[in-house]
Amino acid sequence: MLLDNPRTEAPLPLSDDQAAAWAMLAARLKAHGVDIEAGDTTPRTEAAGEGEVLAITGKAGSGKTVLLARLAHGLAAAGLRSVRPDYEPKRRDARSFAVLAPTNKAASVLQARGVPATTIHRIVYTPVYDPDFEEIAEWIAGERHARPATDAMTPEALDRAKASFESHGSVASALAAAGVRGSDFITGWKRRDEPLDIALVDEASMIEPRQLQDLSEIFGLVILFGDPAQLAPVGERGAMVFDSLPPARRLALSRIHRQAEDSPILDLAHLLGREGLSFEAFEDAVREAATRDPRVVIAPRADADLMCESPMLVWRNKTRLRLIAAFRAAHGIAPDALAPGEPLICDGLELPLKRRKERIALEAHGLIKGAQAVYLGPGARPAYQRVRIIGTGEPGVSVASIIQIEQPDGAEPLLVSAARMGAVFLHGAAVTIHKAQGSQWPRVQVFAPDLWAAARAGQTEAGLPLWARLAYVAITRAERELVWVTRAMIGRAAKPLGGAQDG
Repeated sequence: MLLDNPRTEAPLPLSDDQAAAWAMLAARLKAHGVDIEAGDTTPRTEAAGEGEVLAITGKAGSGKTVLLARLAHGLAAAGLRSVRPDYEPKRRDARSFAVLAPTNKAASVLQARGVPATTIHRIVYTPVYDPDFEEIAEWIAGERHARPATDAMTPEALDRAKASFESHGSVASALAAAGVRGSDFITGWKRRDEPLDIALVDEASMIEPRQLQDLSEIFGLVILFGDPAQLAPVGERGAMVFDSLPPARRLALSRIHRQAEDSPILDLAHLLGREGLSFEAFEDAVREAATRDPRVVIAPRADADLMCESPMLVWRNKTRLRLIAAFRAAHGIAPDALAPGEPLICDGLELPLKRRKERIALEAHGLIKGAQAVYLGPGARPAYQRVRIIGTGEPGVSVASIIQIEQPDGAEPLLVSAARMGAVFLHGAAVTIHKAQGSQWPRVQVFAPDLWAAARAGQTEAGLPLWARLAYVAITRAERELVWVTRAMIGRAAKPLGGAQDG
């Protein structure tokens, strides 16, 4: 599915509630000069003040992503160009849209559906192009009619780039197909100082009020897609950014579309909405599902091999640290070193303001807080390490790194790489359910003893039992298989460490 070539995609059928949401969105888009039904647009005008914000909400399987994808295709069919971090239209009156997500992993979930998504963070910055390649990029993207006369690429390379763009719609990939490196095309990054047009934002339950403020200052229209049953950002007391919108700007999807796939995982997710459901009754339902469907598995111990591909999901930080220590022991990893193939999570960047260009460059590689990575080995310089950032498609990057392996029971963390400044990484074999929001993996392990502990604690969030919210988020991270781990044990690794695959 290619949004820059919408004629290849047939319209998707809509249910009644999706059709109601579509009608609301079409009306508001028309007010912003985009007639998505007729495929027409009027020239863009610069609106004063903050942009308009709308929200489409619904639980897992209610069709939010289907609606977002159809909307993106409709905008492309109406002539709007998709804004991506590697290229965007230069004409100020050009109509455009961006599909955004809070994390690289959430963006990659959309990309797998043919939707050209990027992170909110990366759209805040704009690339600075080499003048020769900027002219070529404009011609490739159809914004310049005359074929460029340039020494930067041969006529054959220009033809390859043009054909590549027409097949997949990415300027950066088209130039790469013609042998042009990204460092030749993009010479730097700067803070965005020009407004944009329309934003479609997935996983909006993860967005903080400050991020929404930034988006509404940049875009004339922001459309949020979010799940009200997920966990709110830390510190927001269960409130999500779309909760404060007036009813006229919100529409909830209620029908569960993916039930047609007879998904036991979705059945369990929606069971968690039942009033008065106890943890014990829910675990009984998980066990019953496992007896009739191989996509739900009851496991008496954690799978150390699977933890290389997707992290164990837990509630408590102390559980996370104990599982990481057990994972490393199961793989026979030396306690004072990091082995190639171990999973990592970026915990932020430690760079002073005067190193702003370096920060922007690292963020452009996908190194933002929460990004998942795989350790590849030492870099070319002292305190530099090679890592692959999951969800970006890049094979690896060498970066000044501060890598800590936290220890259980309050022991001092092991500092594997000690750059004075750079990207900070923590081990990623286990993560908290809160941090897992926005991500999906084919197979997911959920550490049930932690959810039992949350149920025993009796905590609530926004009027709902915390354990049920945690369980809902955790099990809906699984695309195909849910592994419900019942005991605090781990099996010995059967395979050597290797780089996890994107996806």
